[in-house]
Amino acid sequence: VIYIEILYFSSLTERAIARHEVREIEQRHTVDGPRQDVTLDEDDDVVIIYNRVPKTASTSFTNIAYDLCAKNRYHVLHINTTKNNPVMSLQDQVRFVKNVTSWKEMKPGFYHGHVSYLDFAKFGVKKKPIYINVIRDPIERLVSYYYFLRFGDDYRPGLRRRKQGDKK
Repeated sequence: VIYIEILYFSSLTERAIARHEVREIEQRHTVDGPRQDVTLDEDDDVVIIYNRVPKTASTSFTNIAYDLCAKNRYHVLHINTTKNNPVMSLQDQVRFVKNVTSWKEMKPGFYHGHVSYLDFAKFGVKKKPIYINVIRDPIERLVSYYYFLRFGDDYRPGLRRRKQGDKK
């Protein structure tokens, strides 16, 4: 019973913090408009979020973004989540929205990572990021995953995965 009460209290606290942060975002975007300390023209106020699906050539696609970012004057940022969990808590969602919308120095930006879609309009954001993705034939994706688990990849050759080398 105590454990459930702590979880319930933690959940209530997280929701209260998230509601406060959502109000902050709404005030910034409805009353004052975007932050005035750094002004970006329309072309520079763009964020693309590539919410990567595993084993769909996402590493190759992301490498292209890194190769072209200096030449085309945009920023690339990897979204790293705790334990590679693509689903964020409500509090983390609010923080993510706040960071993406207010980090003027990282715009225009290409953000990539294994994250779920997040509806920025739900948080009162008018200038929403553009989501893109790559898909792959499901059987080809499964075959790629099999070989990835069995032999690893070239990007982290020293990393040993649990099922790597399993002959089953």
